[in-house]
Amino acid sequence: MKKKTQERMRTARPPRTRASSQHAHLANIPIPQDGSSRAPHPSEGSNHIEIRIWLRLLSCTKLIENVLKSKLRSDFGTSLSRFDVLAQLDRFEHGLTMTELSRRLLVSNGAITGLVDKLVAEKLVLREPHATDKRTVIVQLTANGRVQFRRMALRHEEWVISLLGDLSHEARVELLQNLTLLKRRLDGVSGKQDRVDTALQDVESVDEKAD
Repeated sequence: MKKKTQERMRTARPPRTRASSQHAHLANIPIPQDGSSRAPHPSEGSNHIEIRIWLRLLSCTKLIENVLKSKLRSDFGTSLSRFDVLAQLDRFEHGLTMTELSRRLLVSNGAITGLVDKLVAEKLVLREPHATDKRTVIVQLTANGRVQFRRMALRHEEWVISLLGDLSHEARVELLQNLTLLKRRLDGVSGKQDRVDTALQDVESVDEKAD
């Protein structure tokens, strides 16, 4: 009787806690047999297609970016970041403030300042004081900057077409539709997160004043 009880204790599974149930999917990921501590790649046995989609999107983005960076550097002696600044300014005849520019490019004001400095030195953009707010600076394309950007934009379009050209028209349309749906979903999530971040900043501000 005692032996049977001990045997049952050895073979019994531990109780399934909330934490273990949340990570139950990890049981599908194989453990390395070579003694290494390398974390298994999500595609190695994981049946979560969402992870595979994310990794594939990231991979494609980086590959396309690398090609565009290389071609912009070799053909025009500029960077993809500077091209993105010019592309935004080309859409707004009367220019953008530094804050608006950084928000549209999703980078910090400090990063935008460095990029704009280089473009000013190349005489592609200029800075002008705001008409009513002297603390604000407006960034605009120069006439030469607009001409140079349009030349780069035509080549940029050709490069992107060549990179995606192997897909059939139907495949491109379907891909665009699916990515549009994904972006709408992510915009909603991003909007909620921005509201949470703003609320947290307000709370922190109140705490700092209280101190």
